[in-house]
Amino acid sequence: MDVSCDLEVDVNGEEIFMVDKKVVCSYSGKINKLFGKSKRGTRYLKVIFHDFPGGAESFEIITRFCYNKGKIEINPVNVSTLYCAASYMEMEKSVSGNENLFELTEKSLEDIRYWTWSELLDALRLCQNLMPVASSSGVIDKYLDSLIGRVASSCETSPCPSTSSADSSGLRLSCDSKSTESLRNSVFRATWWFEDLAAFEPFLIETLVKQMVTKNLDHGILSKFLFYYQKARFSVAKTMDEKCKTMETVIEMLYLLDLSCISFKTLFGMLRVTLNLKISKCSRNELESMIGSQLDQASLDNLLLPSPVGSSYLYDVNLVLRLLKSFISKGVCCIPLTRLRKVASLMDLYIAEVAPDPCLKPSKFLALVRVLPESARDSFDAIYHATVMYLEVHSGLSEEEKMKVCSGLNYEKLSSGACRHLAQNKKFPLKSAGQALITQQVKLKNLLQETNQASPYLDSPCSFVDTENPGNEDQQIVLYAGKLDLSTENEKLKEHLQGMQWRVLELEKACRKMQNQMAKMLKSRVSSHNSARSLPRLCS
Repeated sequence: MDVSCDLEVDVNGEEIFMVDKKVVCSYSGKINKLFGKSKRGTRYLKVIFHDFPGGAESFEIITRFCYNKGKIEINPVNVSTLYCAASYMEMEKSVSGNENLFELTEKSLEDIRYWTWSELLDALRLCQNLMPVASSSGVIDKYLDSLIGRVASSCETSPCPSTSSADSSGLRLSCDSKSTESLRNSVFRATWWFEDLAAFEPFLIETLVKQMVTKNLDHGILSKFLFYYQKARFSVAKTMDEKCKTMETVIEMLYLLDLSCISFKTLFGMLRVTLNLKISKCSRNELESMIGSQLDQASLDNLLLPSPVGSSYLYDVNLVLRLLKSFISKGVCCIPLTRLRKVASLMDLYIAEVAPDPCLKPSKFLALVRVLPESARDSFDAIYHATVMYLEVHSGLSEEEKMKVCSGLNYEKLSSGACRHLAQNKKFPLKSAGQALITQQVKLKNLLQETNQASPYLDSPCSFVDTENPGNEDQQIVLYAGKLDLSTENEKLKEHLQGMQWRVLELEKACRKMQNQMAKMLKSRVSSHNSARSLPRLCS
């Protein structure tokens, strides 16, 4: 055969080949379209390929196939390269009746079920260098279908010959009994493939996991694999970009899984890792959404994350606020009260921890208090004590700013002790102290009324007058104490009524004491401020 080198082929800038145009055209539909009608002997024919799958080495194999009259040995080692190159060169159509390389490789791929596990892994690794043709041609899907089928069946049968072993899998379980041996075998059957697949690039893992989800593989196993993959890739990553890409892929795939199957502790571990990475905003939002939806499982240590570099405050309060908003994003009515109160208790601890931060702004402190509805807390005593710490550290706040900080308190849910403490605390604004006292007095009056209504034996009214402030009719407390006929009652009922009467007397004393203390405090504050500020009207 008359062979000439009349076609110059530049392959991805790696190497230049001089080939016979007629020979290559007889097998390649792409070359035939470009130069099939050009006359032989035409000089300076040249083609440049920028994305030839497999590069110069792959093109050389194709030329050997063409010069060898369509004869080539096809095996698991080279079938991926031949399949992708044949697809790129449009060799799926017979030209001049010659051998069809695309059909030959497709026929070879039909035997993929007979390949060993190692051969399948090698073929997939090779495909990573044949992108994007490997993806568009469908060869990767063929390999992944076979791989997923073997992984899915591994719970019932032993895995195919593999580079993995019990020792290399990282499992160290005791085999002292049949039960532990059975557990070891079950765990091994579920995770034996982790190490082998951890070497794949993120884009391949993304395709793999998506197909596994479609085929309903166990989400718990998939989440464990993704965590394993992230750690394995980080240990060998050379650049921050590689780590970011790995983390983004893992987060995106975890977001597809059932949250109940994902380790919450590990998610928080990933969150700490991302603090030093510049991952995409979308990935960060997905991770925070997964954590926020399960925030009732968190601990205080989980939330005490350092603030971003360049920030003045100690802890990342903005991150915690985002997690809280994610927790209640579906509506408070959709969250069980037990979960809501558990998060509220956690937030009480967190607010107390961040309150002493001198750089924490009043708006951020108030946002932490108000982000959860008031129904989430039975008591606001913890919030009050955190507010005390905040005002002590931020002594330079204006009266208006102090009132803003105190606006997060629910005075009706403060205990008597907290109200008394607030009324005497000069760090708090006068208006806040007045509100606390008014609320406490109303609670005392309501309690007295409930006590009176609860006893059917109190039938004649008598009034108790505050002897320390005679003539002040607004500070009278009316009690109902009648003649008690206990002749037909047993001793248990008698003790109950006596206890109730003692409780009423104690409440009277507490009310009088609070009124006197509040009056003295208001007088001292007015004189110290030397102003004609109007004070809140206190009701008895």
